[in-house]
Amino acid sequence: MSRVIHVFRQPKRFVAGTVGEPGERAFYLQAMEDARTVSVLLEKQQVSVLAERISALLTEIVRRFGTELPDDETSQDNDPLSVPLEEEFRVGTMGLGWDADSRSIVVELLAVTDEEIDESVVLDDTDEGPDAVRVFLSPVQAKAFAERAEMVVSAGRAPCPLCAEPLDPHGHVCVRLNGFHRRSAVAD
Repeated sequence: MSRVIHVFRQPKRFVAGTVGEPGERAFYLQAMEDARTVSVLLEKQQVSVLAERISALLTEIVRRFGTELPDDETSQDNDPLSVPLEEEFRVGTMGLGWDADSRSIVVELLAVTDEEIDESVVLDDTDEGPDAVRVFLSPVQAKAFAERAEMVVSAGRAPCPLCAEPLDPHGHVCVRLNGFHRRSAVAD
């Protein structure tokens, strides 16, 4: 069966979001264009890495091409994910690039597969390979995505002041206290 590649050349929206309570959140990326919405499930660490890499790529684009990015947050999208939330697939491999012709950052998200992925499949339209979502973002859209993604990742559980591990609502077993149970301030 040939792969399905969802391409968003002028997305109205591309955001990271979560469903669930801190400590049990599921992370999604959602792309919208016209009447089409595609959502993919991924790990918190993948969202964090994607935001970091997009920020680094934006810095390089500004350095190389002199592209200016606005400092204001007028393009920040703080709305929740669109519902119904139906995941297309779980993300395994991510690709990131710069399309000089359209002056866009290209984000490609490939589905998890049991087979090893050949790097040539990423950002390519070959018929063989995992399903994918490919989104073309202007530098302004990419900056807004990275900022929101960083906020979504950091909005989880508060860190323990001693070991920096996430605190559960009822505390946690802190390695800095030799395994004794530490209660969080909210649990009392």
